[in-house]
Amino acid sequence: MSKPFISVKGAQRQYQVKRGLFGRGKTLHAVAGVSFDVPAGSTFGLVGESGSGKSTLARLVLAAEPVSGGSIRVGEHQVAGLQGARRKAFHRTVQPVLQDPYSSLSPQMRIADIIGEPLRVHGLARRSEVLAKAEELLTLVGLAPEMARRHPHGLSGGQRQRVAIARALGLQPQALVLDEPVSALDVSIQAQILNLLKDLQRARGLTYLLISHDLAVVAYMSDQVGVLYLGEFMELGTREDVVGRARHPYTRALIASSESRVESAPTAVADIPSPIDLPGGCRFQSRCPHATARCAAERPVLRPVGAAHWIACHYDIGDARGPAVDAPGSRASDRIAVSRPAAMEREPEAAAASR
Repeated sequence: MSKPFISVKGAQRQYQVKRGLFGRGKTLHAVAGVSFDVPAGSTFGLVGESGSGKSTLARLVLAAEPVSGGSIRVGEHQVAGLQGARRKAFHRTVQPVLQDPYSSLSPQMRIADIIGEPLRVHGLARRSEVLAKAEELLTLVGLAPEMARRHPHGLSGGQRQRVAIARALGLQPQALVLDEPVSALDVSIQAQILNLLKDLQRARGLTYLLISHDLAVVAYMSDQVGVLYLGEFMELGTREDVVGRARHPYTRALIASSESRVESAPTAVADIPSPIDLPGGCRFQSRCPHATARCAAERPVLRPVGAAHWIACHYDIGDARGPAVDAPGSRASDRIAVSRPAAMEREPEAAAASR
């Protein structure tokens, strides 16, 4: 395996929250000691429900927020304390692609200026060169060059997301942080954007950190997967292990939810706890139908259950209590792991460019 391009070691992010005018301050633990590596040219997928800490972790990797503890390295850059020229160089190394392409594109600007502004800020293009550079980048992402003269309101959702990708690629980054990059798009358009991202990764050797609540998207795109819950990993490993041979009750709940396409996992028997008032012991124990007294009293740590597979659970599918949700090889785990979702089938390039 190649050297990690993104390395996160014990990353933490906490916020001080005050309740009421005279209330005592409490600590919200958004990210709690998360560690993982992303080899150059690969994709690491972060999956979990809303409130799990995925987007906070993305902001930490992008240096949009400081870590409260631990360290993050992207390429040759230690993220903590970036200022001035070092921060500018860092942002040429890694760029974001966000969830809602419309809100991230200024409606008053032409597409050429939206793509060209970061090029001018970083000294990669003069004003007279912006239009030609924008047309070149639009062609790269499957759009007609003449779209450079249009405004965002004249584009479809899929076209706007292609513009956002073109803008990110303009700085020639080595990594992209993809924060829910297709969740605001129709399913057929999602397939085109995901295939575009795969093609760009192969052509340019890009490293991706992908954040999504959709396990099918993560399974399709990722080499490694981390299942995040209340700021901690519940399961971590290769896509084949985590999605195809899930060993944690929470992961299996997400798989069942993805299969049925409903928002709430059927095995989660209570609401997600507040990250301010975290439960003792295992963070998932208040929702896990298989929790025991040990789960409430003792916090599990990530432990290996395979060569590159870890779970944060006191138990396993091989113990006397039996499978947490369903056994390996059953309908949900196999179908998501080894089948190409119908929506991911590649459409002709002409159709993709016209969306």
